[in-house]
Amino acid sequence: MNCFQPITVSRRSSAEERQGALYQLYHQVLERQPYTFERQSLAKAEKDFLTDKIGVKRFLSELGRSDVYLNAFYHNSSNMKFLELCFKHFLGRAPVSQDEIKHYCDIMMYEGVATMITAILDSEEYRKAFGCFTVPHPREPRYHVSPKAYTESRLLNREHVGQRGRSIPTIYWHQLGLTCEGGVCRHPADESIESSLPSEDLAKLLQLLQSPQPEKAFASLSLEHQALLRRAIG
Repeated sequence: MNCFQPITVSRRSSAEERQGALYQLYHQVLERQPYTFERQSLAKAEKDFLTDKIGVKRFLSELGRSDVYLNAFYHNSSNMKFLELCFKHFLGRAPVSQDEIKHYCDIMMYEGVATMITAILDSEEYRKAFGCFTVPHPREPRYHVSPKAYTESRLLNREHVGQRGRSIPTIYWHQLGLTCEGGVCRHPADESIESSLPSEDLAKLLQLLQSPQPEKAFASLSLEHQALLRRAIG
């Protein structure tokens, strides 16, 4: 049973309630509280939020576009992994389809990271899930698109930063044939593989996962290359 109580902030909220909401916003989006030197760049947004000049959604927009957030998640991750993290932080779930990943990756590539984050915050899903006043949180909806979507969101929301690398989203771990338990993914067939792969060949293999049919592309690889790809991104 999910006992989590969503945190909401409105014009009637006290200073203590807003301070508590700010703590939870950082916990959800940064997965930690900002360091002292980071708070300097977030000071104006913090003050505006605490004095009711801006609400939850506007604060999220400021935080998502900040160097603090981008340094923590964007600059050291692949575009696909960063997108998954944005879904985790702002929507409380993992991406559920290749089409969803492609849609937001296209926005990120052609219009920029800030526009992509704005698109998530302006989405109908965000409006229905959190509205104007609720702090985003890991979601446990009553019904899921599929059992796999439930598993992927559960794994992602319990994953520590970088626990399964910073390259491949959870959705592709299943396409790679990995068993993921406790946030760690392994494949039994990989234990006997002792080879290594040149970086340029690895880059080509990783590109296969962005093809229109990544499952077929991966299945076309040799067993050795499948194992090496799994190991390289693990």
